[in-house]
Formats: sequence, structure tokens, C-alpha cells
Amino acid sequence: MTAAITNLRARLSACRGVLVDSNVLLDIATDDPNWSDWSGRALAESAEHATLFINPIIYAEVSIGYTTIEALDAALPAMLYQREPLPWEAGFLAGKSFLQYRRRGGLRTSPLPDFYIGAHAAIGRLALLTRDAARYVSYFPKVQILAPESKRCAASPSG
Repeated sequence: MTAAITNLRARLSACRGVLVDSNVLLDIATDDPNWSDWSGRALAESAEHATLFINPIIYAEVSIGYTTIEALDAALPAMLYQREPLPWEAGFLAGKSFLQYRRRGGLRTSPLPDFYIGAHAAIGRLALLTRDAARYVSYFPKVQILAPESKRCAASPSG
């Protein structure tokens, strides 16, 4: 079977761990016909080589698919997904990245969760496992993006 993420070990060498985006977690939870296979393999490969992280925004986005907090916590066990708060510095970077987005013609009027997630990865020296890489690549160029068919390899991620 082909690896979901090429050169994963090398790509993670400068990273403290992997922040797992909600779309990957939801693909697996909902058995998405288009993405569950890739997301499941990519998550398993990432877990073999690094600590997995989630933050409150990712937790909130995934919670929509669960009726109780107990069910959500069972799906995202703390022993597998290290919970990390958003650093204050990530809020600043999210705001600056959002300002760039608006100046480039972005239509949203308040910062999107993706900007907070990307900023958290940048500030926290975390790779980002996602299947929606476009915005992250544009606004967080130093973040190591782990995405389907991603040819992009960044140098050492830093805040």
C-alpha cells in the first residue's frame, strides 16, 4: 500500500508534533466515501512518527457530529490526541494573516477558524495534517502541511 504522506519522517524532523485538522477527523468519523481512506492512513502514519495535537477550535468543529461530550471524548481520546490551548501569539498571527486575506480580496469579515488553526501550527512548531491545504499554504508558508498529493515541503517551521 502506498503511503498517504510521502517522506513523512523527514518532513516532521523539525516539528514538535502534528496538529490534526477537523476535516481529517470528521472524514474518519463519518466514513466519508471520498476521504476516509486517505485520512485514516494519514492519521495512522502521523501517529507512528509524532505526537498528535488538537486545540479547542478543532474540538469544537468535531463536536458537531456528537450528541454528548462523553461520545466526543471517546472519539478523541486524550491518550491519543494531546489537547493544547491556543497560544496568545497565535491569536496575533491569525489576525495578521486574516488582514492579508482581506487585503487580497477575501470576503469574510471575521477571522475564520482556519486562521487560528494555521497560526497555532506556526507558533507551536507543529505540522498540520489537513486535506484542505490551500489557505494554510498561502498564509502560513513556514508550516509543514501534510495534505493529499502535497508536493510542498517547507523548511523548519517557526513562529
